[in-house]
Amino acid sequence: VQLVESGGGSVHPGASLRLSCAASGYTYSSYCMGWFRQAPGKEREGVAAIDSDGSTSYADAVKGRFTISQDKTEDTALLQMKATLYLQMNNLKPEDTAVYYCAADLACDDDPNFWGQGTQVTVS
Repeated sequence: VQLVESGGGSVHPGASLRLSCAASGYTYSSYCMGWFRQAPGKEREGVAAIDSDGSTSYADAVKGRFTISQDKTEDTALLQMKATLYLQMNNLKPEDTAVYYCAADLACDDDPNFWGQGTQVTVS
């Protein structure tokens, strides 16, 4: 599974950003995908997740401000899935500053097996 994030940047408080994650190389349609973040000196935390049935979950700190979504396609010839995962972040706050990671696994949990390289989001 390959995950490649994009869309990070530096913004002022109250601004919006949309992160994207291009996912490829997996054969199962029942993957959970999510966003995690890690701020300097802090532990990694889950931000939002979307399960294979479309159900979503959010950390309390981002509820009402962040929205997770995805577009999925299946290459029936190669029996592979491709997806683009999004995280729309509105009303950003300085405490949202972190490296944001896209992650995927067969089930939604706190320690997925597949990770992207991360993208920096700075709010100041």
